[in-house]
Amino acid sequence: MLSNFTAKYKKISSGYMGQIVEWPEVITEGKTLEECREMLEDALKEMMLAYFQLKKEIPQGRFLFEPITVEVPAAAEI
Repeated sequence: MLSNFTAKYKKISSGYMGQIVEWPEVITEGKTLEECREMLEDALKEMMLAYFQLKKEIPQGRFLFEPITVEVPAAAEI
């Protein structure tokens, strides 16, 4: 069975931080974005395995994402 999860990434001083939106406890870091993706997928698989063993329910994706465009005020306008 396949499940879809939403990953978010943030550039940090040591590389990238990745997190699963639906499951905030699944979080990792990597030196490159690709390394972070691989580590996040591994962390997600490990968390799923732990939940199966503990007979806990795995979170499901129920988020809706959309971009919001706003004009940022100039410093003098604040």
